[in-house]
Amino acid sequence: MNVSELARKLKVTTDEMLEKLPQLGFDIGRRAIKVDDRIASKIIETWRVNEKKEKEKLRFAEIRGQTADMDINKADEEAQVKEARVPLVISVREFAGLLKLPVNKVLVELMKNGVLISMNEKIDFDTASIIGEGLGYKIIEDETRLENDYILQAQEKLKTILQEKGEGLKPRSPVIVVMGHVDHGKTKILDGIRKTDVVSRESGGITQHIGAYQVHKNNRALTFIDTPGHEAFTAMRSRGAKVADVAILVIAADDGIKPQTKEAIKIIQDAQLPFVVAINKIDKPEANIEKVKQELAQLNLLPEDWGGKVICVPVSAKEGTGLEDLLETVLLVADLEKDGLMADPNRLAIGTIIESHIDKGEGPVATILVQAGTLRVGEPLAMGHDFYGKVKALKDYLGNSIESARPGTPVRILGLKAVPEVGSVMEAVGVGQVENLNKNIRKHKSKQDFSLRINGRNEEEGKVKFINLIIKTDVLGSLGAVIESLIKLETAEIKIKIVGKGLGLITESDVLKAEATGAKILGFHVKPMPAVANLARDKKVAIKFYEVIYHLIEDIKKEMEKLKEREMARKLIGKLEVLKIFRKESGNMIVGGRVSEGALEVSDTVIVVRGGEPVASGKVNRLECSRQLIEAVGSGQECGINFEGDPIIVEGDILEFYKKS
Repeated sequence: MNVSELARKLKVTTDEMLEKLPQLGFDIGRRAIKVDDRIASKIIETWRVNEKKEKEKLRFAEIRGQTADMDINKADEEAQVKEARVPLVISVREFAGLLKLPVNKVLVELMKNGVLISMNEKIDFDTASIIGEGLGYKIIEDETRLENDYILQAQEKLKTILQEKGEGLKPRSPVIVVMGHVDHGKTKILDGIRKTDVVSRESGGITQHIGAYQVHKNNRALTFIDTPGHEAFTAMRSRGAKVADVAILVIAADDGIKPQTKEAIKIIQDAQLPFVVAINKIDKPEANIEKVKQELAQLNLLPEDWGGKVICVPVSAKEGTGLEDLLETVLLVADLEKDGLMADPNRLAIGTIIESHIDKGEGPVATILVQAGTLRVGEPLAMGHDFYGKVKALKDYLGNSIESARPGTPVRILGLKAVPEVGSVMEAVGVGQVENLNKNIRKHKSKQDFSLRINGRNEEEGKVKFINLIIKTDVLGSLGAVIESLIKLETAEIKIKIVGKGLGLITESDVLKAEATGAKILGFHVKPMPAVANLARDKKVAIKFYEVIYHLIEDIKKEMEKLKEREMARKLIGKLEVLKIFRKESGNMIVGGRVSEGALEVSDTVIVVRGGEPVASGKVNRLECSRQLIEAVGSGQECGINFEGDPIIVEGDILEFYKKS
């Protein structure tokens, strides 16, 4: 039965029905279209019973003359229960705590509204208001925590600096972000724009990719943030301190406007960014430029040639057609914002971290977009009240060492003490200010460095099972949301192990890693190249693709259900230290080792432990000593075993043997 039809039968509006159903124990979701006929019958029956009770209460109240008082008291009570005071910026985890709701419920509501972030990332007050309203809360601004929020203070400081007027201001490079639906050609357009850059080509081409780069047009530099829908762009819009000045919205001429296109439009509008629409793939026979413009008009984005203000540029990233016109148009739009494209290059530098990670050879590394001032080698850096070290070296987007970076320039910083948070504001400070900064900063983990650990294990019962996964997504926010949602599914008996994760297409190395670890590959808005898909089939590696996060979570839930078994007590009977690998096959290994604890016997539950953490489980159906089958091995003795399970055991691993009690 359609939701609208059900509402007609109940003689109320659809919104009224959806608002009241959770109170009656039926939560079908605000965006539901259909309802199962059996559930619909129960809803109708429950609704009528409840309606009768409410009429009786109202009749009794009228008799006693208390109707008005009851309504007022009820309204007051609801206002007290449903209000929440929220600061201007708050993390998703803290927001869920204030609402006294599970963080997953808040993440789901955020995703429904097109915001894909992790529970540790921050949202602004406007976003919190929208999400809170969807969850039935009235959100009130709370400014009492403003003084303690160093991140917010830094963003406010940057915003103030960027709005300053004075004689020392000079023109800076405009910053452009490219956004749009998956497979619509964002990366192709970025690659095509890079190829049009004569300066880069004369310098030998781009040798190092650092998350942002510059191209030159009409003797002017344009800075591009290389990751579409970049996390820093979303994080900084919370206080209006925009990382980007202009956006390019990419729409495929053969596909039109899709869900992620609408999400990109919402982000652009929320940040009040001027933008240009690049209608890509016009080289395709099925391309329909007019249809794209019609779909834009339906979203109240009227194209310029239709009498509106939205500039549309037809391009073919594949053929290189129209890219020069696109750059010219972007420069034109940037010139309309020229008053905001000024900065003082003579002050101490301040800017936004747009990428950060730990490099094996260089240690903590961050890419910063300098937005005001000039950053120089040797200058101390701070974030809030924390000292992050001195600039040992600066590298530009070509990988060349430079001595300084002016406003509007993306540059990689070496010499940091810790990995700064993406989207945060970092600034250079005077030498005399370093003494007043906190030197013992907590070393933040990059948002890209999600834990690969197993969250605990039940050693005594020995019934831990593992689901090994490799996660690949199109954007960082999706990666965080997927991983955190999966970790929430863990139980004492079944653990999720993320053996690999990353952004972009599924690669051959992902397939090989999955084969070695017995993992399944999950692609969220990404797919493999045909050659990679063929390799996965040859290696018998499972790859699943998802467009909706709920479908992914549901599939893993079903897999966990399959792994569940009848509860049965087990006890640890012994441990084997692996000394040598004799043979390794698919699903089977023969290894030798010494019993370091207890005594061993054939077991259907053996856990592989490496570095104190479990990495796999299997069973041992054969024990040998001097090539003779034996039933048990005592402490201190050496033996060989036949292990059935993922063939990932290496020398030095500890095998824990469990027995049913």
